[in-house]
Amino acid sequence: MTSYRAPLKDIEFLMRDVFDAEKLFASMPDTEEVTEDLILAILEEAGKISERLLGPINQSGDEQGCQFNDGVVTTPAGFKEAYKAYSEGGWSSLTGDTDFGGQGMPKMLSSMFEEMAFAANSSFALYTILNTGATLTLSQHGSEELKQTYLPKMYEGRWTGTMCLTESHAGTDLGMIKSRAVPGEDGSYTITGTKIFITAGEHDLSENIIHLVLAKLPDAPAGPRGISLFLVPKLAVGNDGELNGELNNVSCGSIEHKMGIRASATCVMNFDQSRGFLVGELNKGLSHMFTMMNYERLSMGLQGNGLAESSYQVAAAYAKDRVQGRAPSGALKPEANADPILVHPDVRRMLLTMRANILGGRALSLYVASQLDQSRFHPDEQKRKKAADLVALLIPVQKAYCSDRGFDSCVLGQQVLGGHGYVAEWGLEQNVRDARIAQIYEGTNGVQALDLMGRKTVRCNGELLAVLVSEIEDFQQSQKSVDAMQSYLQILEQTKVHLVETTEKIIASSESNPDEVGAASYAYMELMGLSLFCFMWVRMIAAALNTREESSSDKDYLDSLIKTGDFFFARLLPKGHALAAEISAGSGTLMAMTAEQF
Repeated sequence: MTSYRAPLKDIEFLMRDVFDAEKLFASMPDTEEVTEDLILAILEEAGKISERLLGPINQSGDEQGCQFNDGVVTTPAGFKEAYKAYSEGGWSSLTGDTDFGGQGMPKMLSSMFEEMAFAANSSFALYTILNTGATLTLSQHGSEELKQTYLPKMYEGRWTGTMCLTESHAGTDLGMIKSRAVPGEDGSYTITGTKIFITAGEHDLSENIIHLVLAKLPDAPAGPRGISLFLVPKLAVGNDGELNGELNNVSCGSIEHKMGIRASATCVMNFDQSRGFLVGELNKGLSHMFTMMNYERLSMGLQGNGLAESSYQVAAAYAKDRVQGRAPSGALKPEANADPILVHPDVRRMLLTMRANILGGRALSLYVASQLDQSRFHPDEQKRKKAADLVALLIPVQKAYCSDRGFDSCVLGQQVLGGHGYVAEWGLEQNVRDARIAQIYEGTNGVQALDLMGRKTVRCNGELLAVLVSEIEDFQQSQKSVDAMQSYLQILEQTKVHLVETTEKIIASSESNPDEVGAASYAYMELMGLSLFCFMWVRMIAAALNTREESSSDKDYLDSLIKTGDFFFARLLPKGHALAAEISAGSGTLMAMTAEQF
């Protein structure tokens, strides 16, 4: 069995040659000290942690799972020690606000650590990303007092964070939540309600758990406009900012028994007149929580990509070693009983599909992360606005398309191994189980597609897409004099025009039939994702050609990138025509049957 190895060469190529991260960071005062040397040093250490600390306890953690006993959750053997090492290494504070003990690193950098952590041990990674998302939300929307009290200890990893949204009757439609917040005389609130599917809601890794809870005041407006956000610690915190030994009426009612991510505690959390504190403005809780949700949704795409990379490494090594049958052109190793299965075109189809989608997904994730960084750090207000528009458009696509392709890749990797992929020893069946959840949580992929098609496209008449198109056209302009890029630019132009024309048709058809939005949504998300992968692959090939011209030291690696890109254009990109045909079919056949006929 192949142990996971951090794909540092791929990541460094994207950071340096495709996205020129050092130049981007230098353009923003808050990140100008993030040099290439620092980037490479952090990535190398992140790779070591993923390989040596997280990877070795992945399979054992899955086998043991979390244990629940009378409200107490115990994580699998090795998790406490790994979390202690993770925290002491300063990783909890990587992207944190420097005013409160954080390191202020950009999301582009932390996103690649997240991918590596998810690849090595998805269950462990979930404990860490929830804390990162909670601290980001608190730093952007919390009062100065809340930030002073909670952020330093959360950055230290002594305290961890969660997000508490879902209730048994209210998942996607959060306007229906029943959790209540009653104002107290001292400015705090009494929080009562039950939340379900709370990742890391209870565990034994940290001293305290800080819950960000959505609830409504008794006189709040109906629906989502009446939701507020509250900080509710598991254990009470005194005026001095330390634990005072008192409980805060926060308890775990049970943990879920799940298909995958078994070492991650997924909890039912009960708040019984717990003391909480308002984060941000009253009745603005949902918009505040979107700060966290955007980052968490990016993480779900990274989870799919990380597990796909892990599966690819196992499958590629297996295909080079496993001998079965002969090459179609004749025996390549006549002295042996058979040839390695890598000689078979269908095995290559599976491996190349995995690699093309992994690299496309990693590039897209970095592109989205770069927009998040610019929307947060860039000194130019117009560039911050443009980046925020791109984030709004791209996050639902990155989350859904990368987690879909990630799951597909895990299944393909399993298929390459045949029967060995189905048994536990090789780890690929766990990857399949762990990857499946990324398509479901943080808003199912169907909901992401509907958000993209409805709110982000039809309702704004394609204005956000126009921002992306301008990005594509700027890139095309930068490459117009490069002879070797002309055929690739033509492919990109055709893909761009196809996406724009399909979008215009949907907007027009939805004017007379609102069902057209939902009917087109999933295929449109996939078309957008495929088109973005095309954009990313053309950018990667441009960088590979340029780097190969400047240096021959990585010629074989760069050639492999170009060949993988050529496979993507020839064998995967044409699926866009089928997606457009599906969209053009309209809503008629979807809506024709009555409820009784199902």
